[in-house]
Amino acid sequence: MSSMYQAASGRYGRMRYRRSGISGLRLPAISLGLWHNFGGANAYGTARGLIRHAFDAGITHFDLANNYGPPPGSAEQTFGQILAADLRPYRDEIVVSSKAGYTMWDGPYGDWGSRKYLISSLDQSLSRMKLDYVDIFYHHRFDPETPLEETMGALDHLVRQGKALYVGLSNYDADSTRQASALLKRFGTPCLIHQPRYSMLDRGPEAELLGVLEEEGIGCIAYSPLAKGILTDRYLQGIPADSRAAGSSVFLQPEDLTKRVLDQARALENTASRRGQKLSQLALAWALRFDTVTSALIGASRTGQIDDAVAALDNLPLSDEELAEIERILQPEPAGEEPPA
Repeated sequence: MSSMYQAASGRYGRMRYRRSGISGLRLPAISLGLWHNFGGANAYGTARGLIRHAFDAGITHFDLANNYGPPPGSAEQTFGQILAADLRPYRDEIVVSSKAGYTMWDGPYGDWGSRKYLISSLDQSLSRMKLDYVDIFYHHRFDPETPLEETMGALDHLVRQGKALYVGLSNYDADSTRQASALLKRFGTPCLIHQPRYSMLDRGPEAELLGVLEEEGIGCIAYSPLAKGILTDRYLQGIPADSRAAGSSVFLQPEDLTKRVLDQARALENTASRRGQKLSQLALAWALRFDTVTSALIGASRTGQIDDAVAALDNLPLSDEELAEIERILQPEPAGEEPPA
């Protein structure tokens, strides 16, 4: 079970830190992901301001992957520049994570889960970030064609080389997670953490995965806990013209914002308001309600979003009545076609 820890003063005073599974590592309850808004196509000054602001708010964990951008690799380059310019003296106060598993370069060796790909990819990531090691290195997705023993053996090898301190999994189902965990324990490099998509609107991990993580002593860091922005005040009145859903994003499209989903978001916003919170803050408190969930991974395009997320930690406990109300709101729609909102 995870334990909560709050530092006494200074930068860390407001942040809560939770133990990742049965390991010795605590992560901030709110971590910052660099999936969007930190690539070469984005303003460097904005990215720098967000990372500095997050660190000053007690967010010590920065989550990357080899392909984050756009273009792929550029988020790691940006982070490396900011680390060198501003945060190098604090390296031992920071947890840096990266991943490999999706397409990164052309040819047969730039994707999936082979030993060659994973080791080459981490070498490239370290070069981009100008680091000797990452704190956590994940396999980003299960590879159905590479033997799991080869993939887990590569993770173990990277720890033994000193290029990663811990290893993790992302987007693995419950059975594959259990098998991977057994292999890593056998190798002597236990799995630290698992990163699944998890939110009020995507509760898949509750079926089996969270139970496996608790049994195996593995922490969980939930990505997209705000459901791509749906669980914020951004879409409560429809789809703004300048929003991600109104643009060319492949991650959130108008058809995702059905009438049912928007009705749920509005009802949840009422619940949040009675708690003195924003909808986004309620969504984070809900995602963190299990001890198994070590951290919620947010994205940000404005410093105010970081402040809102950290402020959610001031009011985490959900009463039985509030949980029951949320369950009623989230009840699935009866089978049948549902038109977009």
